[in-house]
Amino acid sequence: MMSIFNQPVVSPRATTTMDLLKMALEKDNLRVWARKLGLSEEALRTARSRGRLSPVIAGALAEDLQQDPAKWIVIAALETERESACKTRMVQRFSATESWPFLREPHAAMKP
Repeated sequence: MMSIFNQPVVSPRATTTMDLLKMALEKDNLRVWARKLGLSEEALRTARSRGRLSPVIAGALAEDLQQDPAKWIVIAALETERESACKTRMVQRFSATESWPFLREPHAAMKP
């Protein structure tokens, strides 16, 4: 019999730039977004096949979707990093929260 205390902790899935692209594609097609952003359609197709957007494309796309560009730029930058404990921690901190302004405040553990 397994105790409720021994069950694995399931963290919410981190938000990715592919989620941002999916939101965009629900509004318009790839060709329209490429035109709006001043990109080639191939740039967005390549990003989709790689599974991540560049930070500048993510920021511009977020801005057009009335999302916080800074949040998406950070998420895109983190996606380019190699896997590590630090990356995991930062991805969880920056993408799994809805309260982005909170992240601009000093971390509670860092306060004097």
